[in-house]
Amino acid sequence: MSTNSADTGFGRREAPPEPATPKTASQALQPEPGAPPPAVARRSRGSRSQFVVFMNFLMSLAVLAALGVGAAAYLGKRSFERPGPAAADTTFTVRPNTGLTTISQDLETAGLVTDAGIFAIGVRSHGNAGALKAGEYAVKAGASMRDIMNTLTSGRSIMYSLTIPEGLTVDQAFQRVAAMPELSGDMPSALPPEGALAADTQRVNRGTARQKVIDKMIADQKALVDEVWAKRSEGLPIADINEFVTLASIVEKETGVAAERPRVASVFVNRLNKGMRLQSDPTIIYGLFGGKGKPADRPIYQSDIEKATPYNTYVIDGLPPTPIANPGRAALEAVANPEETDYLYFVADGSGGHVFAETLDEHNKNVAKWRQIKNQGGAAASQQ
Repeated sequence: MSTNSADTGFGRREAPPEPATPKTASQALQPEPGAPPPAVARRSRGSRSQFVVFMNFLMSLAVLAALGVGAAAYLGKRSFERPGPAAADTTFTVRPNTGLTTISQDLETAGLVTDAGIFAIGVRSHGNAGALKAGEYAVKAGASMRDIMNTLTSGRSIMYSLTIPEGLTVDQAFQRVAAMPELSGDMPSALPPEGALAADTQRVNRGTARQKVIDKMIADQKALVDEVWAKRSEGLPIADINEFVTLASIVEKETGVAAERPRVASVFVNRLNKGMRLQSDPTIIYGLFGGKGKPADRPIYQSDIEKATPYNTYVIDGLPPTPIANPGRAALEAVANPEETDYLYFVADGSGGHVFAETLDEHNKNVAKWRQIKNQGGAAASQQ
């Protein structure tokens, strides 16, 4: 056995350690090699599959939502444009300062639309949410929601006619305004002066205030009187605009035939120029009954002709203190520019007009003819 070998005790020998190799100074300064960096973990196929499924789910929801919105819009449009439930022509009123929601609900309650919500959405989609106008509107049978929207945005509400005929007194005109059911509000507490209201036809919406109607009649009459007065002939025996309207009101009450008003006016102008009393029967009636008018069953007695009132032109000289009615344009223009005649008298001719005379003798003959016509008419009526 060799003496320079190491015995492990098990019959085997270990190799002697290798001798250390000395490093140079440069080698000693080099860093020792470290452990390699860990490998980047890659997403598993399972993880990638879950993400894709989730994204597909979201996209499917979006598509379904888009399809749902499109279907709803399509069905809503069809509902908005299809014929409505109204079975007959009717009316619908939009009250002032009423919003779209309330209007829509009122339409549904009235049975004019099937769904207030669809109507409101349809109106908004057309940009008309604030364009529905107050008023009363005609809605035709079967009108669609679109038709109703167009009607309510047009502003073409139902108009009603209020007619004040020429020759009514202010009191009588007020009675007509007060009795019109389509108007609203109270009447003025005081009557304007006689002759101050325009005899005309006004077109009004339901709910128009009565005060507004009266104000317009006053303004229109003032404008008319001022216009005609400015174009009057020179030399008329009329002191001021009140006398002008007063004489026009007498002409208005004396004849309903427009063509003969300038001739009737000439008779009164001629009488005023000669200092003769006007002797107009309508002034007797106004003096007795005022603006209320004569009852239909009340005749004019001989004693009425002789009764002294401020208006009875059989008793007073010149013109009454105020008009006796509201004259229209034709009567005003007749007085402003009367015919140039020498007539001083006229009497009914039995046909709705009058026959005129320059002398009292001629007039008396005409009166006799008129009485004969009246007597024949009374006899014929008694034989029927």
